[in-house]
Amino acid sequence: MKILFAAAEVAPFSKAGGLADVVGSLPKILEKDAEIAIFTPLHGCIDVDKYGIKELENSTLWISFGGQGHKFRLFMCKLPGTDINVFFVHNDWYFTCFKEVYPKWLDPRYEHERYVAFSLATLEYAKLLNFRADIIHSNDWHTAMIPLYIKANYKFDEFWSKTKNVFEIHNLAYQGVWFEDILDFANMRKDIVYNEWGCEHYGRVNWMKGAINYSDKVVAVSPTYAREILTGEFGEGMDYTLRGHTNKLVGILNGIDYEVFNPKTDKNLVKNYDVKTVNNKDANKKKVCEFFGLEYNPQRPLIATVSRLTGQKGLDLVRQAEVRLQCMNADFVFLGTGDKDYENLLIWLSNNTRNIRSYIGYKADMANVIYAGADFFLMPSLFEPCGLSQLIAMRYGALPIVRATGGLEDTVTGYPLDNSTGFKFWGYDGNAMCDAINCALGVYSDDYTFNAMRKSAMSADFSWKKSAKEYLKIYNELAGVKG
Repeated sequence: MKILFAAAEVAPFSKAGGLADVVGSLPKILEKDAEIAIFTPLHGCIDVDKYGIKELENSTLWISFGGQGHKFRLFMCKLPGTDINVFFVHNDWYFTCFKEVYPKWLDPRYEHERYVAFSLATLEYAKLLNFRADIIHSNDWHTAMIPLYIKANYKFDEFWSKTKNVFEIHNLAYQGVWFEDILDFANMRKDIVYNEWGCEHYGRVNWMKGAINYSDKVVAVSPTYAREILTGEFGEGMDYTLRGHTNKLVGILNGIDYEVFNPKTDKNLVKNYDVKTVNNKDANKKKVCEFFGLEYNPQRPLIATVSRLTGQKGLDLVRQAEVRLQCMNADFVFLGTGDKDYENLLIWLSNNTRNIRSYIGYKADMANVIYAGADFFLMPSLFEPCGLSQLIAMRYGALPIVRATGGLEDTVTGYPLDNSTGFKFWGYDGNAMCDAINCALGVYSDDYTFNAMRKSAMSADFSWKKSAKEYLKIYNELAGVKG
């Protein structure tokens, strides 16, 4: 069985969020059961020398979009630690000219053109490589065009005649919506796809709707999120469409790569540790306090957040509760970048409070030290399709404090249940968040309970092995393979 993964980002080459971790980790587990190829853009931020990325011979491909020819080239390397080929689609006009995966302030039309070009180039290169995929696994709106191309432009193409499409929703809030003229640019059969059973949604093209309608299976990244997106509250205007496809909608919980996120071997840490030597966390806590300009105090809990700074991540609750947070017997650190109003909020708090500090930006090496040094990890999300940060935090012995939504509900066992791994609150309210934090601070003063919870969190298994079996079951079912 051949599986083609297509995604806008793939760890460790390019990363802006959890999507990269999923596409960079899941294929590793599937490798023994299938032949896999991964396609992703060659972003300008990718270090081609570090990963040994080389251009394939005679890879130049010209595709016409909007009446203008565009030149593509194809590069390749192996996914580290595997024999999986990762193919990088090169284009100077759309990808290599940027040093970010998702550059800010791009014209929306241009953003759509970028991923239309990538999606069609992926299908054309797969044909040139004779990689006749049994399954194409597309991810989020950036590659949602692929099922539409298969349905329309390649409808009578024998090469793709037996290919099945799996579309994965990592975040329903970003659907890829634009005016119908983008279909003309894409050279896509408008007469086939632009209708209410295709990609037309309230008079606009909605790529994600098209992928949902034309894919053979739709995967949400956690069971709770799969149920939530069928409702008006979390459906982002797509709940009606999704309710029409409940027969092919399934929720599979994401995992994390335990070889990458391992406090016993992580080279970024000041001092390594495992569940038996968890006291070594203190050396990392000292480093975090030093980095953020806080006074180290082993008796004073450290609460951390590593996140994109957007409304989805619950930063409004921090704004609501800023006075209460300042009065708590705890230190708070924030690492991330995003919307300017949240960045400004955290900068102001960092400059005007004794116990709240922030770093605006992203430092991957420091992020791991923060996970290792923190006692608690705060995730007050408005919604959270799956969330990987809480899984990493538990792996590193930082107990999550989360709002019980989406994947946070599925992965965190709230205190005081047996084998508790963290703390939950339900209402989207600053006071509810503070009550959960105060509960955590109470547990911190009880060494026996705190250490027992930390041991449960570090021992929880959220590796990819279990989830990969569910994905493989879907692939086998669609491809007609008996497994």
